[in-house]
Amino acid sequence: MGGQEEGPREAFIAGAWRETASRFPVVSPVDGTVVAEVSDCGPAEAHAAIAAAEVASGPWAAATAYERAQVLRRWFEAIGRHREDLARTMAREMGKPVSEGRAEVDYAAGFVEWYAEEAKRVYGTVVPSQFAGKRLWVRPEPVGIVYGITPWNFPAAMVTRKAAPALAAGCPFILKPAEESPLTALWLARLWEEAGGPPGTLQVLPARDPEALSRPFFEDARVRKLTFTGSTAVGRALYAQAAPTLKHVSLELGGQAPFLVFEDADIPRAVEEAMRAKFRNIGQSCVAANRLYVHRAVAAEFVRAYTARVQALKTGDPLAEDTQVGPLVNRQALEKVAAHVADALQRGATLVTGGAAQGLIYLPTVLTGVDPASRILHEETFGPVAPVVVFDQEEEAVAWANATEYGLAAYLWTRDLGRAFRVAEALRYGIVGVNDGVPSTPQAPFGGVKQSGLGREGGRWGIEEFLEPKYISLHLPD
Repeated sequence: MGGQEEGPREAFIAGAWRETASRFPVVSPVDGTVVAEVSDCGPAEAHAAIAAAEVASGPWAAATAYERAQVLRRWFEAIGRHREDLARTMAREMGKPVSEGRAEVDYAAGFVEWYAEEAKRVYGTVVPSQFAGKRLWVRPEPVGIVYGITPWNFPAAMVTRKAAPALAAGCPFILKPAEESPLTALWLARLWEEAGGPPGTLQVLPARDPEALSRPFFEDARVRKLTFTGSTAVGRALYAQAAPTLKHVSLELGGQAPFLVFEDADIPRAVEEAMRAKFRNIGQSCVAANRLYVHRAVAAEFVRAYTARVQALKTGDPLAEDTQVGPLVNRQALEKVAAHVADALQRGATLVTGGAAQGLIYLPTVLTGVDPASRILHEETFGPVAPVVVFDQEEEAVAWANATEYGLAAYLWTRDLGRAFRVAEALRYGIVGVNDGVPSTPQAPFGGVKQSGLGREGGRWGIEEFLEPKYISLHLPD
């Protein structure tokens, strides 16, 4: 492990590290070894966490914005000090190349830094009254206890993108991290403790059975907010479970991002950004470019240059400094990627490069001549496969890009300013990158439309998800 500091393995409840009756293994996709065994939480731990959050809720909401900001700032600094520990933990537990892991830690820390400042910018509003004897104002207040469920693909950033604004707003936050990657979340809890975060404000409950753990949170009316990142199918189910207690809900769900390259695009730049948009985190990203639509006039040039870059990608051990593509998270993920490629080939696609597996590593793949009915153009692949489809007209490309139930991220490449505005406005997506393959940043809103979810994370929009307005009308004495 190269001198990596050992991270925690127990659940973090009420400001203490708590053992549970059983543990479950975290298996590395790198070599199939057990990286660690962590506490396996269930309903008893869920109830304990809710009780601790209720105790913490009043004092944390009553703390000044500056006091909360100071804790968040110390958390940000602690994350920076342990950048290498966190990056190597991610590489071991879910296969992210360590070089990308460092970049993710920086991104994750960016949310903490941003919301340390944003905590001090939650403003109320004075409303003019038509009556001389009345004073009206609106005061934003924390929604209350928050239950967060995060995925395995960005084990650090998905935590801070949710927890930092909730904590900044004055809400206690209880986290159920993905079964595949709980170690990074536990690391972040240790650093929150190190930063002086009060007991019960941030709690982390690993669990092998997420349904059993989650049930008390959905049933308890004291839990006022659910924030979830994951598949659309699971998101729909959780949305329904939150309804009986009328919880606030934020859902960041599936994506099927199109990447449009027009005939006037800067092809070398488009190729480089398409590499980042497609192969970052081994393609295991909800904003990954899943469908590449290229104008016929530049298709041959684009495919030739893109294939050369794809073939140059270094696969291997994610702990090696030069690795760019590591293993997929598990066997199920590999089988899905392989099935999508096989379906496309069966429907007449041409395999330009890749198309094979080495253990859990799926070789970076480029397909051309992909039939419109292929699964890969309609389902989220979550892997290192780039299907290229040729188009002739702008309207055709936009129609194909929008022909999906998802609406998270989309990308387009052009030098025509009019087309940039026209197409960006026509794409029915929450995020559009114009000549930009990685538009996500802590100060901007992240989220989708249609079946890609509800609400936004990042920027001032992210903290608003954890606040609700209280209207106060004061009638002055005569």
